[in-house]
Amino acid sequence: MLRIFNIQRYSIHDGSGVRTVVFFKGCPLNCLWCNNPESIDPFPSIMFDERLCRRFEDCIKAGNGKIKSGNNTLFIDRENIQNASSLRDICPSGALSVTGKEVSIQEILREVEKDIHFYRTSGGGVTLSGGEPFAQESDLKELMIELRKKGIHISVETSLHVPWETIEEYDGLVDTFLADLKHTDAEKFGMFTGGNATLVLNNFIKLDEKGSHFIIRVPVIPGFNYSEQELYSIIDFAAGLKNAREINFIPFNSLAKEKYAMLGREYQYGDTGNVNKSDLLRYVEFAGRKGLKAEILN
Repeated sequence: MLRIFNIQRYSIHDGSGVRTVVFFKGCPLNCLWCNNPESIDPFPSIMFDERLCRRFEDCIKAGNGKIKSGNNTLFIDRENIQNASSLRDICPSGALSVTGKEVSIQEILREVEKDIHFYRTSGGGVTLSGGEPFAQESDLKELMIELRKKGIHISVETSLHVPWETIEEYDGLVDTFLADLKHTDAEKFGMFTGGNATLVLNNFIKLDEKGSHFIIRVPVIPGFNYSEQELYSIIDFAAGLKNAREINFIPFNSLAKEKYAMLGREYQYGDTGNVNKSDLLRYVEFAGRKGLKAEILN
C-alpha cells in the first residue's frame, strides 16, 4: 500500500506535457514555507475549514472528548486523536476533513490510465510528488515498474533528502528527476528545513555521475535563499554539474496560509510578501551565462 493525499489530473507544470500528479504523504523535511503542509506527516491529517462549518456537531459526538466547541469555533486535540481516519466522512458540510489515505498500486493505476491518450499526444506522463515519494515503502518501486510496462513517462519531484542507496534502487525507472536545490549552506538549510544540506548536495553529485536526467528546481524564499549571494551560489553549484541542463526558479507565494490554519499549525510566512517573477529575471540571465537553460515557474 502507498500513502497519498491527492491525485491531480491534467497538470502542465510538473514535467513535460500533460501529466497526472500523484501526491504522496510523508516527508523527511519540515520546510517552514511548505506549500503542501498536509503532506509532511505520513499519517492522515485532520483539517478544519471554519468557513464551511454549520455547527451540526457530528464531529464533536465522534471525537470522544477530543473535539470541543467554544467561541464559535472548534478546538481539535489532534495530538490525542488516535484514529483520525474514523472522522473522514463524519462532517456533512465538509468543514472537517481528513487528508491522506493508503491506496493500492492498482487504485493508482486505474486513475492514471484514464489519460494515457493525453500523455502520448503531448509527451506527458505521470509525476510522483509529495511530500517525498522516495520516503515511501517498497510498493513505490512496484508502481514504477507497472507504469513503465505501460510505456508511461515517469518524473519524480524530490527533495533528494534520502539515503543515496534509496535513490539507487530506482535506477532505470525514473525518466526525469525534478530535484530541489534549496540552499548550499548547511547551517541555513538545517535551520529552515530541519534537514542535512550535505546529503542533498552529495546526492546531486551522484545523480550527475550516473548520467541521470534531472532538472534542478529552486524555491525562492525570502529570508532563506532570496539574496544575490545565495542564489548565485546555488546557480554556481548547478552549473558545476556536467549533466545539469536546466534550472527552474519557483517564486514564493503565501497561498498555503489557509492550509496551515486548517491544520491548526502556525505559518511563519503568513505575512511575507510574494516574490515577483520580474525580480528573478537577473538570475535567469546569470544562469544562462553559466550554460543553463533557466525558467521561472508559476
